[in-house]
Amino acid sequence: MKIHRGAFIRPSLLTCVVVLLICAAANAQNDKYACSESNPQSLCNADNTCGSGSAPCTVDVKRDNYGASATAGIPKAKGNGTFCVKKGTTIVWKTTQKNTGFVVDFGTSSPFGTQDAIIGGAKRPVSVTAMKTGCYKYSAGACISGAIQGMCGSGTAEAIILASKSD
Repeated sequence: MKIHRGAFIRPSLLTCVVVLLICAAANAQNDKYACSESNPQSLCNADNTCGSGSAPCTVDVKRDNYGASATAGIPKAKGNGTFCVKKGTTIVWKTTQKNTGFVVDFGTSSPFGTQDAIIGGAKRPVSVTAMKTGCYKYSAGACISGAIQGMCGSGTAEAIILASKSD
C-alpha cells in the first residue's frame, strides 16, 4: 500500500487555518462603523475620548502587519479604533516608528478647515485643530523609508468631533 503525502492536511497547517478563521471572525464582530449610526456622538465616553482641556490628543500612525493603523493616545485604544475629541481640541498626528512617513486623509469633508491631507513623519508631527462637529471617516497610510516594495500600508478609521460646551 502506497501512502501519499499531502492527501491529508497536516495538523500544524490545520491549526493555522483555524486560528486565521477565528481572528477573522473576531475582527468582523469588532467592525462597527460609527459614522453609519443615527447618533454617532452617543458612542463617545471617557474610554474613547482623547484630549482634555488644554491637553492635545495624540494619534500614532504606524505601519503594521495588516497595513497601517492610527491609534489615539488613550488607554485601551486599538489601532484604527474610533475615537472622539471635543471641538477646539488640537490633534497631534505623529509616528513613533523610526524612518516612517505617514499620510492621513479625510477627503473633501475634513473637520480641520482644510481639505489637504495631513503629511508627516517620524521627525515631523503635524498638529491640527478640530473645528467642525460630526463623524468623519479617514484613511491613514504609512511607509517605512528605504524598505523594499510592499512596505507601505493603509487603513481606515473614524473620528467623532463633539460639540464644545460653548456651542
